[in-house]
Amino acid sequence: MTDKARPGDVKKVVLAYSGGLDTSVILRWLQETYRCEVVTFTADLGQGEELAPARQKAELMGVREIFIDDLREEFVRDFVFPMFRANALYEGQYLLGTSIARPLIAKRQIEIARRVGADAVAHGATGKGNDQVRFELSYYALQPDIKVIAPWREWDLNSRTRLLDYADQHQIPIARDKRGEAPFSVDANLLHISAEGKVLEDPWSEPEEYVYSRTVAPENAPDRAQYVEIDFARGDPVAVDGETLSPAALLTRLNELGGQHGVGRLDLVENRFVGMKSRGVYETPGGTVLQAAHRGIESLCLDRGAMHLKDELMPRYAELIYNGLWFSPERRMLQALIDESQQQVAGRVRLKLYKGGVRVVGRQSPNSLYSQAHVTFEEDAVYDQRDAEGFIKLNALRLRLAARRDQK
Repeated sequence: MTDKARPGDVKKVVLAYSGGLDTSVILRWLQETYRCEVVTFTADLGQGEELAPARQKAELMGVREIFIDDLREEFVRDFVFPMFRANALYEGQYLLGTSIARPLIAKRQIEIARRVGADAVAHGATGKGNDQVRFELSYYALQPDIKVIAPWREWDLNSRTRLLDYADQHQIPIARDKRGEAPFSVDANLLHISAEGKVLEDPWSEPEEYVYSRTVAPENAPDRAQYVEIDFARGDPVAVDGETLSPAALLTRLNELGGQHGVGRLDLVENRFVGMKSRGVYETPGGTVLQAAHRGIESLCLDRGAMHLKDELMPRYAELIYNGLWFSPERRMLQALIDESQQQVAGRVRLKLYKGGVRVVGRQSPNSLYSQAHVTFEEDAVYDQRDAEGFIKLNALRLRLAARRDQK
């Protein structure tokens, strides 16, 4: 069975559907071009949008099977938290908010395709970006014989004007306020919100304040710092300020706290997997707080060797997620190592939020490897300082031999 979809050989397709202009046009285009039944799937990942209009529009366009799934808890529990156990950062800065959502959407699409007997899936990612890769690598990893339809790589509707003309010609309802040219493209979920394109394409131009929606400007944040305490168990956060919360509720709480203090803004030029550089403006308030807290508790609980090995592997792990390889064997292998390292990572971290910054100011753990008896500057009975002499001489031996050779 070939995975190349062609008009005439697809009977039913599951479309990742938001109800916006692009995916509404895609829905009609699939019906017209492939003459197949279209099933729509809309994922609630905490993007903060009303999803009922997506159902109404799909019904209006003749869709009989409509799936709108609340995936917020699964998203945070099974995708965000495992990633944060690794302290993953792409190119040293990006917390992978868009990247980590795509494998979950793809997974659910494949599950729906199996349930309804669909032989194809479709997405609205363009042929220039990373998301097409992330969706399709996930599809094939989960269902190797699935047919994939990527309209942006097939059609000639390559401008907003053409999309609107198509919508008018095919009686696709588009909200009046959506007809104006959007100043930038937005992707949102419970972990982050990103803005790209158009007014943001010049990397020299500072983003206007209207680009940001999840955080206040740091200079306008409260003049008084706020303290927050996060409890961890096996590397995952479980409570905020003593209140036990579900994964999605916990991240929501941290988003609120971080956003109030202007935490988590990032203006980044990154290297896309497809080869070009792009400029993105990201807001990840809760994730920024959470990563600082996780590193804080790890500093007490992780052995030096384990911590340093994790830090060496982290860029590779982050790159795998960025490139769409969540379901790859190597990501699973790294995850097993990371999860093993987290067995003793438990305790409480206290953080200080102020004017866009987040700092760890306290940490405690029942599994702490920190020994005040060993590090004290006062007299102690557990550490013989004379032992350091032999330790230093053995580590210096190769350096001394090389220096003697070079001085001849």
